Amino acid sequence: MRLSILDQSPVSSNQTSREALNHSLKLAQIGESLGYTRYWLTEHHDLQHLASSTPEVLLGYIGGHTETIRIGAGAILLPHYRPYKVAEIFNTLSTLFPNRIDLGIGRAPGGSAEATNALSTNYLQKVFALPELLEELLNFLDGSFPDEHEFKSLSALPKPEKSATPWLLGTSEKSAKLAAKNGLPYTFGYFMSDNKGTEIIQTYKDNFVKRYENQEPEVILTVSVVCAETNKQAEEIALSSLIWSIQKEKLEDENGVPSIEAAKQYELTDKEKEKIENMKQQMIIGDQKTVKIQLKALEKEYECDEIMINTVTYSPDDKFNSYCLIAEVLL
Repeated sequence: MRLSILDQSPVSSNQTSREALNHSLKLAQIGESLGYTRYWLTEHHDLQHLASSTPEVLLGYIGGHTETIRIGAGAILLPHYRPYKVAEIFNTLSTLFPNRIDLGIGRAPGGSAEATNALSTNYLQKVFALPELLEELLNFLDGSFPDEHEFKSLSALPKPEKSATPWLLGTSEKSAKLAAKNGLPYTFGYFMSDNKGTEIIQTYKDNFVKRYENQEPEVILTVSVVCAETNKQAEEIALSSLIWSIQKEKLEDENGVPSIEAAKQYELTDKEKEKIENMKQQMIIGDQKTVKIQLKALEKEYECDEIMINTVTYSPDDKFNSYCLIAEVLL
């Protein structure tokens, strides 16, 4: 089984943003030492306790302190940006870190309406224009503009020996079809979707059109996982992120990811208790045996090529340990 890491650089209630970012570096280094395939950073804006607003900057830092693990963005939110600039950034990263860079592409705003307006004008129109923006970006990456195109003579420099590998991220049939049409590998966000992912992934495979020679459909499934020595410990550790999700919805997350003790003491309504139980259905929480069985089951059900794990905990050590325990039984 191929396993990878998705990191949101969350800030716990006892941390600074700088500490959270340094823990992201340590997580990438641990992932590399354990044999994880890739390490991706998310892009979020105006969310106080997610420190990953500029994955392209962090990738330069993390790439310089790792050697072999693939690193990338999951995802660059393309409607906010011009494709040419994104191509320049990722060509630079690919030049610095040859054959290690992934460029995940998404369409979500990644933050508040105010942040969206500050980042880009006509965001909704650019969301609708994502197919054209995506095609332009791919043409800049592989130099494949048709002769009559206005950007035919324009290069996104520096030009690496091998460009970043583009991926399309999504949770819908629409994103699956867009990935398939452009011959791109596809990442399905199981951890953030209520949609029937198996059907969406099959739609992607059924509609896949090769863009490059010897290319086949490729799927990553992104899953929230917390693993610990016992099921009870895993449940306790996971409670911090679950309560934090409730707090974020109520705009009560000014302190970041709460400690396990604070999470236990948080008073929940019956509706919130039900909501937490529903969230847990989209997660894998347990000891090594439990996690191994459930990840293997997802791999079989979704017929994916790789599983990317997102783990949010109060303590960085609990997060590191979770990835270590999973690696012991699956890598």
